[in-house]
Amino acid sequence: MKHINWIGLYTFIRRELSRIFRVKVQTFAAPLISAFLFIFIFGFVLGQRIELIAGVSYMSFVFPGILAMNILASSFEHTASSVYFGRWVKSIHEMLVAPFSYIEMLVGLVASAMIRASIIACGILIIGFLFGALTITHPLIFILVVASISVIFSLVGILVGMWANGFEQLGVLNVFVITPLSFLGGMFYSIEYLPTVVKNITLFNPFFYFIDMMRFATIGIHESHLLVGAIVFGVLIVGLSSLVLYLFHIGWRIRE
Repeated sequence: MKHINWIGLYTFIRRELSRIFRVKVQTFAAPLISAFLFIFIFGFVLGQRIELIAGVSYMSFVFPGILAMNILASSFEHTASSVYFGRWVKSIHEMLVAPFSYIEMLVGLVASAMIRASIIACGILIIGFLFGALTITHPLIFILVVASISVIFSLVGILVGMWANGFEQLGVLNVFVITPLSFLGGMFYSIEYLPTVVKNITLFNPFFYFIDMMRFATIGIHESHLLVGAIVFGVLIVGLSSLVLYLFHIGWRIRE
């Protein structure tokens, strides 16, 4: 790419953001209410009856997982819906014939998803503060983890948006993959409580590393090697980015 079309990139991101701000209740209110209920029920109500985990309150232990789950869900939903509806109404064809590179298209989608996820993250942090669960032990790592999770799932959302042939298929990954793997990734419990076999299986669940890295950034504790978590993040970002750019290049499902 010889030069960046800054005006086009800015306009594209602005268009994406205007789309989500037209449906504020669905985009922002719904995940914040969901996060509030999770924090209140699992962190506050049940947390008062559960002993300390790794030296911290149960509220503080589950909060990072709730935060990570909402960040990844919002990033995924943003790009999945954007790409799918772009295919559906044929507006994505305008992007393909415009003086806009595939990399710029990718950056625009990911950047707008990151902004949406960051707004939701700020809202959840405020909720955590109100419940006394807000702690950010490593601010720089926290920013990197939030950004990495958002990038990964915005890329996954692009792939699903390209693959889906109907509205029902947009929710398939969320229902059958994202939510189950989040719950099974140590979101509400320490993997030290699991049988050895189940614990070893959990180490192959990438969602475990998303939650564990977020937990380290916020409350300073982790159950896996940080280097392994960083490698998982890096491999997913590079691999998914390369796959999306390749599919853009060959026009898979977007030139039909």
